[in-house]
Amino acid sequence: MKKELLMASALVSTLGAASVAQAVTATMAGSMKVGVEFESPDSGVDTNNVKDQSNFNISLSETTDAGTTISTSFEIVDEGTVSADDDNAIKLTFTDGSALELLNAGNAAGTHVVAVPGAGGEQGIGGTSINNAPGDVDFGAGSTALGVEWHSAADFLADGLKLSASYSTDNGAAKTATARLENSWGVGATYVTTAGDTTLTIGGGVAEGEVANTGTQGSDKGGFNIGVSAVTGDLTVGVGFGDGDTFVANDSTASTNRQVDGSVLKAGIKYVTGDITLALGMSAGEGKDGNFGTAGTTDDSTDSTSASVTYAVASGVSAVLGYTTVDENDEGSSATTGGSAWYVGATMSF
Repeated sequence: MKKELLMASALVSTLGAASVAQAVTATMAGSMKVGVEFESPDSGVDTNNVKDQSNFNISLSETTDAGTTISTSFEIVDEGTVSADDDNAIKLTFTDGSALELLNAGNAAGTHVVAVPGAGGEQGIGGTSINNAPGDVDFGAGSTALGVEWHSAADFLADGLKLSASYSTDNGAAKTATARLENSWGVGATYVTTAGDTTLTIGGGVAEGEVANTGTQGSDKGGFNIGVSAVTGDLTVGVGFGDGDTFVANDSTASTNRQVDGSVLKAGIKYVTGDITLALGMSAGEGKDGNFGTAGTTDDSTDSTSASVTYAVASGVSAVLGYTTVDENDEGSSATTGGSAWYVGATMSF
């Protein structure tokens, strides 16, 4: 009987202690996209696919008595197979507006990439697996999970200026035949100003990292990105550029690690008129890839142009019609994986 009383007492005290801790503040957001895509590759047969995609995001935050806000988030995405994004940092936001991200923090050079308008929709043409032309302007901004990133408060040193700096290191595991990023650093900045009726955003960053494997060492991962966005009333225009080095670990075709020296240019324009949003975007990426320790001599390239019309049907509900055309070259010769694609669908967001 004494044992049962002790167990009951322990259970009650545990529940009582647990009840003292209050739940953090949680907010939810998400969307559901349903549509159909029609692909017309340069070679092969035309296909159509139903796109059924959903995502659900939970943001958690709480503020201490000292005024420091502790926050994080996670996301569940269903694009045919359910996956969870658990690579989010613990973020501490201090009373002066500065912040510190701990673990999974990312690279500061990527934090300050300027958003360039692009077409809506879920259309696209898959490229060949051996075409290693980069597609994002921050492709050189790598990081490991063991990282931290500091963010300044707004108007740091000058009105409209924000700065970030990051560092990440490796987990101490032994090298393997697969190339991996061992450590990285990055710095980035965003400056916002006005010129008449136009709001200008200028941003970018520099990153560098060390790559390691058990074989021949190749070029490190790193580079820079810069972008400009201008908003005048309902019109937004943007352009971004990135240049640097990256790597592909155990390429699926060559079965070896590859080093890539590449660059990407992106540009876009968006105009909102009433319930209709018109968008046009383009991307041009090129890169020379080769085995680690051997620089590539011929270009891989991927050029794409996309356009879309989005209509706001109701609050949180939009209909989208999108089109994309892609042209690819691998090792200086025309690839057969380019083509065009259409998408028509609807998105419901909350």
